[in-house]
Amino acid sequence: MSNNERDLIIIGSGPAGYTAAIYASRAELQPLMLAGGKAGGQLMITNDVENYPGFPKGITGPEMMSDFRAQAERFGTQVEENDVQRVDFSAHPFRVWTDAAEYTTKAVIVSTGASAIWLGVPGEERLQGRGVSACATCDGFFFRGKRVVVVGGGDVAMEEATFLTRFATQVTVVHRRRELRASKSMQKRAFENPKIDFVWDSTVEEILGAQNEHGFEAVCGVRLRNVNTGEMSELETDGVFVAIGHKPNTEIFAGLVDLDAKGYIAMPNPETTETNIEGVFAAGDVRDYRYRQAITAAGDGCKAAMDAERWLEAHGVEVDLSDEVYAATEASMSTAPQEAVPAR
Repeated sequence: MSNNERDLIIIGSGPAGYTAAIYASRAELQPLMLAGGKAGGQLMITNDVENYPGFPKGITGPEMMSDFRAQAERFGTQVEENDVQRVDFSAHPFRVWTDAAEYTTKAVIVSTGASAIWLGVPGEERLQGRGVSACATCDGFFFRGKRVVVVGGGDVAMEEATFLTRFATQVTVVHRRRELRASKSMQKRAFENPKIDFVWDSTVEEILGAQNEHGFEAVCGVRLRNVNTGEMSELETDGVFVAIGHKPNTEIFAGLVDLDAKGYIAMPNPETTETNIEGVFAAGDVRDYRYRQAITAAGDGCKAAMDAERWLEAHGVEVDLSDEVYAATEASMSTAPQEAVPAR
């Protein structure tokens, strides 16, 4: 088998892709990961991760993804940082094109994730991880006793705002209209919460930063524009949570794999990670718009690798499942730092 002919290709990285790679490589599938030019997923813009088991002192997102990648590569995963441009799932073997090469493969795991829809205003990208976030569950704890802004008017925005009241002293929702798009029940919960107030008919035009007591730039406020009058104003805040939606990274799979109404990969059978195409599996945020957590994505990656392994074995690919293989990998793992090795 040539280097461009594979048993398993993993498209995408992040917790789902790297975990799939760890399990697949330990099963002697010698997976190729096409991680893309921005390998590591959303965690690469997460400054502190404190809710992933095994890291009692916390860890930065980039450091965690570096550890995940090192573990996958140690077991034999080949990682290519090339973007996938096109795929063909119409016949076996499948074909995958990157901006550098063409590959054929018997099975594919898709772990391309979902990206937050950002505002695209000055200061937003620069201050990501320094007060700008798109995940209250991930980052809300860091704003205990502080003021935050939530941008959006749908169910997600109301859910984020309500969750943040557990930590923040004040939550200000900025919405471009006079009425919310959220469900009545979500609106009622937000309106009745004394910690939540609203700035109507307004958009965030800029996120402002200033040097904090730790010596680095962090969010200190937002510049707002009233959409009716054009009047500009500034609002002091310690954090900005953008809650205007997520977009699954599924463009190249449209028309090839079934997608749901939101563009996420549809799963015909909840008992497995296999898509409507036999031999194509999906893991992580590319199929999960509900949880969007590193740990759930990692669990998905484990399941996808196991599903792919069983599918390949059932379709004539020899997979070495001998005790010797597992003994060898366990021995290898015993020499690694404990916190870098998730339990099997």
